[in-house]
Amino acid sequence: MNNRCVVIGVSGGVAVYKALEVISRLRKKDIEVRVIMTESAQKFVTPLSFQSLSQNMVTTDMFDEPKAWEIQHISLAKKADLMLVLPATANIIGKVANGIADDMLSTTIMATKAPVVFAPAMNTNMYENPIVQNNIEKLKSFGYEFIEPASGRLACGDEGKGKLADVEDIYEFVLKILYKTSDLEGKKVLITAGPTISPIDPVRFITNRSTGKMGYAIAEEARNRGAEVTLISGPTNIKPPYGVKIIKISTNEEMKNEVLKYFDETDIVIKSAAVADYKTLTYSEQKIKKGEGNLNLEFTRDSDILSILGEKKTSQILVGFAAESNNLEENATRKLIKKNLDLIVGNDITAKETGFGSDDNKVIFISKTGEKTVLDKMSKLEVAKKLFDEIIKIKG
Repeated sequence: MNNRCVVIGVSGGVAVYKALEVISRLRKKDIEVRVIMTESAQKFVTPLSFQSLSQNMVTTDMFDEPKAWEIQHISLAKKADLMLVLPATANIIGKVANGIADDMLSTTIMATKAPVVFAPAMNTNMYENPIVQNNIEKLKSFGYEFIEPASGRLACGDEGKGKLADVEDIYEFVLKILYKTSDLEGKKVLITAGPTISPIDPVRFITNRSTGKMGYAIAEEARNRGAEVTLISGPTNIKPPYGVKIIKISTNEEMKNEVLKYFDETDIVIKSAAVADYKTLTYSEQKIKKGEGNLNLEFTRDSDILSILGEKKTSQILVGFAAESNNLEENATRKLIKKNLDLIVGNDITAKETGFGSDDNKVIFISKTGEKTVLDKMSKLEVAKKLFDEIIKIKG
């Protein structure tokens, strides 16, 4: 992710400091960041802080002597692949909505042809004011994007909507627009992720070591490509990607019920969850007390969700995962055929650098036509990109 430029317009509000976090994340992706600060924004955080993180000079005044022979608001407007107004106060929203261009930020917004995203942050009464809401709706009708503010305790002590959206959500929203492709536009994608659990008693259960990282990366990539994404997830510690419908489940049975609820209306189904294959034959309603001897439990097979979907599928593209500790290619191919899949992703769970919990993966794709693609170690998000490239080929 490089050769992109985001121009961030910082207007005056208590949430100004959060713009620094967003800049830091963007720079880590090698995205160029240019900053424009309004006069009031400089009362909260100095331009030097933004200069240090963005590694570029900060523009603060339309009438500063230019560092090069160029009209700055025009050059920044042309340079931008995306403009982000963060935080966006009622003042800057109102200016743009009514065609007022009286400072560096408002004139640059007027001059750019890049997508413009506003991240509002203000007192809840201001945000709910009909004038502000009318200005927001007016800008939306012109194609400007808005990141909805969160609800919570505001700096003024009030409770309500108006708090700046979470930094991670803002960052993901920017990436979604900056690198958006539309090859899944209008498609519904269903993804399962994480482990499931099999309860033993009210206290104990068995599960596996899946963290859900791969499935969540797949959901993020599907969203970036324009799909309508539903993510059915077992217990994880990962925040769901912005703009993805999340359904939390615990057991095999719960996952099966949710998957079947959405399956018929889905175009692409990717079963990356590590679903428990076995459950206890009998569940104890009371906590099993510790005895003197060993505790013996009897297990029975649980539902094979992927096989059910393979039998049920009509026009859906069905993708499975094979987490293997030996004979990876052979076992993955057998699973592909047995469960009537269109594509299977095989990975070696014994690999030290790409096993459970890793941010990276090393996989093989095998299609139902027998084509094989081996990927070297790469981030799980990169694997997700390659996966959808393969799916697009199947989809034609």
